[in-house]
Amino acid sequence: MSNIHKLQTLEQRYDQASQWIAKLDRGLSAKEIQALHQWLADTGDNRQVLFKMAEIWDKMDALSRLSELFPSTPKPEHGTPRPYLAVAASVLLVFASLCAWVGTTFPEKFAGRQYLLATVVDRLYETAIGEHSSIHLPDGSQLVLNTNSRVKVNYTDHHRVLVLERGEIHVEVAHDNARPLSVIAGDKVVQAVGTAFNVEINSDQHIELVVTDGKVLVAVHQIPGKNALEFGPDILPPSSMAVSKGEQLVLGGEEEEEEVEKIKPEEIQVKLSWREGNLVFRGESLEDAVAEISRYTQVEFVILDENLKKMRIAGLFKAGDVKGLLLALRKNFNISYQRIGESKVLLSAQ
Repeated sequence: MSNIHKLQTLEQRYDQASQWIAKLDRGLSAKEIQALHQWLADTGDNRQVLFKMAEIWDKMDALSRLSELFPSTPKPEHGTPRPYLAVAASVLLVFASLCAWVGTTFPEKFAGRQYLLATVVDRLYETAIGEHSSIHLPDGSQLVLNTNSRVKVNYTDHHRVLVLERGEIHVEVAHDNARPLSVIAGDKVVQAVGTAFNVEINSDQHIELVVTDGKVLVAVHQIPGKNALEFGPDILPPSSMAVSKGEQLVLGGEEEEEEVEKIKPEEIQVKLSWREGNLVFRGESLEDAVAEISRYTQVEFVILDENLKKMRIAGLFKAGDVKGLLLALRKNFNISYQRIGESKVLLSAQ
């Protein structure tokens, strides 16, 4: 059964602390020691989380290494690690992910140990409207969720599967020839060994694919969505439709032609600007721009003038910043606005 993973700051700190413990085990460079000091100085919680993770890793003498860097750190005590009550489940999940990551990075340290099961992941990640979050997967892949997105993640010894139920994700895939990473969206599967790409289920329920690095293969997914995680897709043959870096593909209904198109680097930057919390428009109609802006807020925008819908908009806006958007529309495009309560805005020409 999948666990719903709430993307909270605490769990992100545990993930970062796990990576620092792994680096401590193999030894820190002078630059990394400086970066660790800076990370600890960012917030007092980082120090507490790091020491708790170090206690779990007592067998790797992480606390001893920390005590050398930070004299006030307590020396490790032998015995069973203490439970962490409310955060115990979170710590164990992060620890399992860390074992998989370190086992891949430093296999000689884990030879003969049964850490293989730590690569098994069965989780559900989701973001609310206006949120975007990053997840470090146990194989080293990076998953970024855009606003109002939901994705199931399932790793086994035989496959890596992501099922996108709604929204948009960007994936940087860690290389693994034996287990290609598959993203299932609707009845399509996008598969890669080691690359980076963006997948969105848009408002028309079409699937928009943009490849930012390497090459992916695309095919129809034969297994019903509810069983996708249980079985996983087969490795796609080389004859499958290929989409390479700098190309995009819109996957629609059965009667619609699916054609790979080239996309300019600057257009890719615009499409992926959401990862930095920005929305960039380069001449889109006000109607289209408002539709995109609406993905990041609960506020409803109503354009009163039909001609105004066709006005071309250009500029950079912060996602979810309704106040800043309205001020920019009034100042730069002579568009008036009237707020109706907290959840509705009327737009009209001045």
